[in-house]
Amino acid sequence: MVRALHTASLLPFKYIVADCLYGNSPDFWAACEACVGTVAFVATPADTRCGLQPLATTTHTYTYKGEARTQRRATASAPAPGTVAALAQAIPATFWYRRTVSEGTKGPLTYEFARKRIMLCKDGQPTTAVWLLIKRTRSAHPQYWYYLSNAPLSAPLRLLVWLSGVRWAIEQCFEETKTELGMDHYEVRKYPGWHHHMLTCMLAHFFLWHLQIRLEKKAPALTVSQVRRLLEVVLPLKIFQADDVLRLVAGMQQRHHRAYLAHRKRRLREILY
Repeated sequence: MVRALHTASLLPFKYIVADCLYGNSPDFWAACEACVGTVAFVATPADTRCGLQPLATTTHTYTYKGEARTQRRATASAPAPGTVAALAQAIPATFWYRRTVSEGTKGPLTYEFARKRIMLCKDGQPTTAVWLLIKRTRSAHPQYWYYLSNAPLSAPLRLLVWLSGVRWAIEQCFEETKTELGMDHYEVRKYPGWHHHMLTCMLAHFFLWHLQIRLEKKAPALTVSQVRRLLEVVLPLKIFQADDVLRLVAGMQQRHHRAYLAHRKRRLREILY
């Protein structure tokens, strides 16, 4: 599918971001390599096996269905492949870089990042050379996330850090559509009904975001939930009393902003100290 979209040029794209379902798929990586000019960034589970680059290999020739083929194999002196989780534990503290990903509802979201050039392994043999990006929380018992990317060797760390947070916006859209518009509340038996429900929810979410962007200057930091509440108040009225609605939203925003400042102050104190 990825290769077909790239060939058709109907939906131009530069980056391919996916979850860990595709992290260990050789077919997926082959399709990404065929899409020249794109960069794939895929989450991967902690038990993914790999070897550090450069890895000593030899070329093995064999015959398959009457055709001569070659395969790279690790030499006997090469260290055994390990998991990405074990590799993360072995990285010294000086190789971790603190980066602020975005401004969350409770203050800046800051993580520590490290990257390594690795060789993916399958059945103990090397397959593909990729970047491994490791993200962890700043705590006594950190939580780890692992990502693989076929970005070029010259790719800066800030690009990989940015790609690690791209999927958050997509997940936010799904979460808002489920909580505010009932995307997950459907009782249908056939795909046409399911498609109709999904399309209606997506259009409604697009409409709410459009209103949020239109009202940005009049109501900064307006959320999708607040837009929905605004419409619930305004639409049933025969006479549109915009001032009353804006006062309601402004009061709600002030309460949210005070809570945000309190959380942000505590988060900054944790970052600095």
